[in-house]
Amino acid sequence: MPDASTPSSTQAPVLGIHHVTAYSSDPQQTLDFYTGVLGLRLVKQTVLFNNPSEVFKGPTMYHLYFADGVGTPGTVLTFKPHHSIQQGQVGRGQVTATSFIIPEASVDFWVERLDDLEVDRSPLTERFGATVIQFVDPDGQPLELITGPSDVEPWAGADIPAEHALRGFHGVTIHPDNARLTAEVLQVLGFEQSGVESTPQDGDWTRFQAPGVAHGQYVDLYNEPNMHEGTWGVGTVHHVAFRAADDAHRDVIRERLLAAGHSPTTMKDRNYFRSIYFREPNGVNVEIATDVPGFLHDEPTDALGEALQLPPFLQERRAEVEAQLTSLKLP
Repeated sequence: MPDASTPSSTQAPVLGIHHVTAYSSDPQQTLDFYTGVLGLRLVKQTVLFNNPSEVFKGPTMYHLYFADGVGTPGTVLTFKPHHSIQQGQVGRGQVTATSFIIPEASVDFWVERLDDLEVDRSPLTERFGATVIQFVDPDGQPLELITGPSDVEPWAGADIPAEHALRGFHGVTIHPDNARLTAEVLQVLGFEQSGVESTPQDGDWTRFQAPGVAHGQYVDLYNEPNMHEGTWGVGTVHHVAFRAADDAHRDVIRERLLAAGHSPTTMKDRNYFRSIYFREPNGVNVEIATDVPGFLHDEPTDALGEALQLPPFLQERRAEVEAQLTSLKLP
């Protein structure tokens, strides 16, 4: 069993959430919902970064990135959309909700907006002293808006008033089979138990927080034993990525994971970040992604997301890639 105490989890903790990646059924539907309903910016349209022999074995998929105006780590929700993906079921062993920060004064705005746009939502609830709006996207992906402070500058290019715009991730909810094992992994990564008045428990939720982070800092473990087992597919999260400042920071985290008995991969270059991956004991796929080089190195800020960007190893086959993709109507 991994030992969360060796080496010290306080050495170079992760910097909170970097991004969350999920499955969806249709790229245009995904684009319309996350830009038109939630007011996020499409900061990158690209494809899955498999090597060429893997890319052309099956259908080429878009990889769409939605975020604030510049793709700040901790604001980025990405999708692998394709009609060939099976329908998933959200449940144990998965990230079961992705939450964004909104100001306390914006609750009424968002309730009215979601209702007017006929988005399927639940009644308002409260968690750790904050108001929570729970709803799902067109594929059944669970999402939340949670009130709280943030250091993220909201994207001003959508039709949502800046004072109500989303301000990056609040966090994610994980529903593990064994909450203790997932908690140990979070502690290896440097997360600390936290909550209202230092109480990390609120009903079935236990909260962990990345220290010193002003957005994307929370992971809530939802310990409800009667929930069904999750299955991968449309409407589910593929992985959650936590932030490392750079390659050296990521490598320190990798060594800590190895020492604790986990099996992280070698480095994978994703063009906008350089990552390692591992599965924690309950099966959740976890990535450690660097903040650098970021999303601005291959297109200017004012043109983010407007053109298909390919990694260097696919550039010579651009025509072949583009022929397999449906055209997108951009906002």
